[in-house]
Amino acid sequence: MYRYMFRILLLAALSILSLTLSEAQESHALTINVRIAESVTESFHHDGRLLVFIGNSRRPEPRTRTWPNGANHILATNITGWRPSMIITAHEGGRWLTTTDHSLDAFPRGTYYVQALWDQDTLESRIDAPGNLYSEVVEVHLNRDRGVDLVIDQQIGKRALISHPLVAYVEMRSDILSAWWGKEMRIKAAVLLPHGFQENTSERYPLRVNIAGYGGRYNRINRVMRNQEFAGWWDSEQAPQMVNLFLDGEGPFGDCYQLDSDNSGPYGRALTEELIPYVEETYRCIGTPAARFLDGCSTGGWVSLALQLFYPDYFNGTWSYSPDPVDFTHNQLINIYKDENAFYNEYGYLRPVARDVTGDPRISLQDFIQYENVLGRSNTYVTSGGQFSAFTALYSPKGDDGLPVPLFDPVTGKIDRAVAEHWKKYDLAHHTETNWATLGPRINGKIWIWMGDMDNFYLNPAVHSFKAMLEKQKKPSSDAQVHITPMEGHCWQFDHREVLEMMWDKWLQIRTDDQ
Repeated sequence: MYRYMFRILLLAALSILSLTLSEAQESHALTINVRIAESVTESFHHDGRLLVFIGNSRRPEPRTRTWPNGANHILATNITGWRPSMIITAHEGGRWLTTTDHSLDAFPRGTYYVQALWDQDTLESRIDAPGNLYSEVVEVHLNRDRGVDLVIDQQIGKRALISHPLVAYVEMRSDILSAWWGKEMRIKAAVLLPHGFQENTSERYPLRVNIAGYGGRYNRINRVMRNQEFAGWWDSEQAPQMVNLFLDGEGPFGDCYQLDSDNSGPYGRALTEELIPYVEETYRCIGTPAARFLDGCSTGGWVSLALQLFYPDYFNGTWSYSPDPVDFTHNQLINIYKDENAFYNEYGYLRPVARDVTGDPRISLQDFIQYENVLGRSNTYVTSGGQFSAFTALYSPKGDDGLPVPLFDPVTGKIDRAVAEHWKKYDLAHHTETNWATLGPRINGKIWIWMGDMDNFYLNPAVHSFKAMLEKQKKPSSDAQVHITPMEGHCWQFDHREVLEMMWDKWLQIRTDDQ
């Protein structure tokens, strides 16, 4: 009898499981209609790029999640002459580009959070620019709902700095960039002043130049000073007496990387000939190369190291954490000079671009690039404002269409060998080794690098290679400090307080040696 009952229960369980699997595999058509609300028509521009986000959670808002993590799908198209009376329907094919493998005609059943954004800003490279418009997040249950109506009625506001007596905002017209672009170009930054700055009017200070991780804006100082432990320490007699300059990562094609390029223009000159001299004069800095220091992590790690190498006599030391690829034979997992394809390795496998610290891959480069393709107004990563958009703008030549020439095809991943050769002048390992006879003596005592050996973006092989190159150098021998820590990830050891204390120790030693 028990055996019979068990068979009945087993068949019932299998029937329920079968029904559950059938429901899970069920799909429905999803219709997304977007219109402009009358309340924002005065600030609405008729030309732009419409993006629709389909996320698996409400917070953070889908429009803010452009990282390709599989939990957010994006569709986008350029629209010219959109009138508030027009309703736009999102769909695949034709002019719409999408990141998702799912068709809107057969989207997996479930609960989704849908939002639209109208990218109408022409001053900044990314979609979170002030002035862009967006809708509220709408919840859709794709087992009973078949469509969603999105009303764009919100506007992204201007950035603002935290109110603090030691925090200052800097904005200036760059004559150098304006002349290059043929229009007004402005530079923004934030300054963090030392304890007692207002009272000690005769004191002059060394300068710390901090560069953010990818795309970090000047208003990241807000997050730094909202850390009550750091803010309390900084506004005390125990903190280093330094002026902090927080650079802005905005550029025409994403992060400007603070260097001259064929596409973004002379950002390196603007930094060293305009912004830093202005800040040093305005905020009573010492204003000599011996009193200028650099630091940053990720993109900031690469930029801080690159500025020290390309301007060896202008700065007196860099603290570079988890830098972007410093050797293009290890550009993440790509050797740009030898590999044929960026997406597939020599064994025919898709290359990952990110992983966790146990080594488990999170996303392929091909999928990552498709997200940037969708964000780009040219339907390619070249204009996405993302990581590979900025790489391309800095390293590549300018094309006949006025845009940076991509290193690899945005769809197939095929590498352009001529473009790879052009990238070589920004290959920090190649630059350092090639120019060592004259560069080596000028960077003596100025290089400090940290890397986790399980970096989440495969940046550690390049640092290993860079370190090995430095260790081979003679006349002079390199005294660069390169620290590689096992089983640690991207930027794990970066800390503003620790960096400032290391800089201050070096500055005190310089003052002692000069006495």
